[in-house]
Amino acid sequence: MRLRAFLLLLLIGGNPAYAGLFNDEEARKQIAAQQALITELRSQVQALEARIIKLDEALSNQPLLDLHNQIEHLRVDLNKLQGQIEVLGNESELTQKRQKDFYIDLDDRVRRIEQHGETMGSHSSALAPKEKEADMHSSVDAGSAPDTDAETTAMASAAAPGVSSSAPVSNGSAAPADSSEAQAYETAYALFKSAKYKDAISHFNKFIKSYPASSYLPSAQYWIGNSYFALRDFKNAITAQEKLLSSYPDSAKAPDAMLNIASSQQEMGKKTAAKKTLETLIARYPGSDAAEKAKRRLANSK
Repeated sequence: MRLRAFLLLLLIGGNPAYAGLFNDEEARKQIAAQQALITELRSQVQALEARIIKLDEALSNQPLLDLHNQIEHLRVDLNKLQGQIEVLGNESELTQKRQKDFYIDLDDRVRRIEQHGETMGSHSSALAPKEKEADMHSSVDAGSAPDTDAETTAMASAAAPGVSSSAPVSNGSAAPADSSEAQAYETAYALFKSAKYKDAISHFNKFIKSYPASSYLPSAQYWIGNSYFALRDFKNAITAQEKLLSSYPDSAKAPDAMLNIASSQQEMGKKTAAKKTLETLIARYPGSDAAEKAKRRLANSK
């Protein structure tokens, strides 16, 4: 037994590896340090895993964030567009008002010219009595020859073709023969000025049928076309103005009718046809206001 213990001690003492295992304090410290490092690394791994989880969650929510940003950009763009639309709407209203005022002024001037022409015509065909009789007047239709006194006028009115046999030949001022005609025209025109374009079209058409020989026919036809234009019925607007041009090519309304046709063609996207119409307008009515506007439009389109 003692011999076995001695041999064991001799074996351990003679083997440096076993001696180091039990005697090297530094090695034990290194092992402890490594274990501490492993523990720290494990903690870091856990921290990294937690960060990875957070990053995964953030990445999974990124599309929603992008969508939110896109929506915000769209809202900004929408607000800009709404502002532009409001500005354009105000400009359009002002333009329409100016155009309407221009049409009203133009029609008033044309009617004054037409009425002045009718007044001059009635003066030229009025009777010139030889004897001075107080307030003696005779009413005759255009085309009858002037006579020298009321009696001769009455006879001429009954015999001359185209002269109304019912024309009053009495003292005092005779009622105008076209009062109902003028009233019918004014009623239709008032509807146009009130922006009641469908009613205006109906009344102007009725006026044309009721008074086929009226001097207001070119104006009535012109406002029918403009009413269709205001309703954005450009096809019928063109048809109405072309009817005016074919029936009354020398009317004061003809140049403006052609300008309205060009505007309708432009609104319909027929730019080539609109350009041709403007060129024809300038050539056919070179001294008109409409021709000057046509020149400006052509210059701006280049």
